[in-house]
Amino acid sequence: MANTNQVHHEVSGNALFQFAVRVGLVAYGVVHLLVGWLCVQVALGDAGGRADKTGALQHLAENAGGKSVLWLIAIGLGFTALWQLLEAGTGPRNTSRQKVSRATNVGEAILFAYLAFSAVKLANGKPASSTDQAQQGLVGSMLDKEWGKPVVIVIGLAIIAVGAFVAHHGWTKRFREEQDFSTVSRSTERLVIRLGQIGYAAVGAVYAGAGALVIAAAVQSQPHKATGLDVALKTLAAQSYGTPLLLIVALGLAAFGAFALLDARFHKVD
Repeated sequence: MANTNQVHHEVSGNALFQFAVRVGLVAYGVVHLLVGWLCVQVALGDAGGRADKTGALQHLAENAGGKSVLWLIAIGLGFTALWQLLEAGTGPRNTSRQKVSRATNVGEAILFAYLAFSAVKLANGKPASSTDQAQQGLVGSMLDKEWGKPVVIVIGLAIIAVGAFVAHHGWTKRFREEQDFSTVSRSTERLVIRLGQIGYAAVGAVYAGAGALVIAAAVQSQPHKATGLDVALKTLAAQSYGTPLLLIVALGLAAFGAFALLDARFHKVD
């Protein structure tokens, strides 16, 4: 463990590594700002494109200079994924809170790595895989089994629990423990914290909605309903109350994107 902690300290203390991690956090913020913008477009009746993280990367790829930006995003997110793995592999794990924190690090590492991989594919001119299609295929194959329905329901409940955890993490300001505001004004600190509270609540609600769709797919034995953010938003947009709710979701996701941009400055990396 001592050797592992030493490696972690040497790597995370490197100035170049810290810069690359912060670039990844900025990239994560940009992706969420784009998802918020795509969500606004869906709310206003433009159903073209995918209103999710992969769709945001695709949107970048279609614009001038987008492929260069995608390579920068991929590199930054790759280093951020490595940083999260280092955080998960070192440090104490005695309390349940510490164990949850390390599990969160692993989950974020997987997310950052997946987005980095998608960015590389799009930068090379190849289509990025749709998480919606993969999710539908997995749920469909499980529902074909006798034991599939209860297992899929449990998975849906677990996703809802993750959403609740993310929202609680934000609203109780737990993320504040990971930041350093010693060099800025109190008003700047309050702004970042408020954006984090709103943003995490919005992201948590999105996860919870995805979990509810998985449960609905299991109960009704209709795998096509086990969709991700993109189809869920477009389904919501078709409802009479869809536009105002989608605009609220868009504002929440944009708040998280803005928070991530600022978090790149204040997050403790070393």
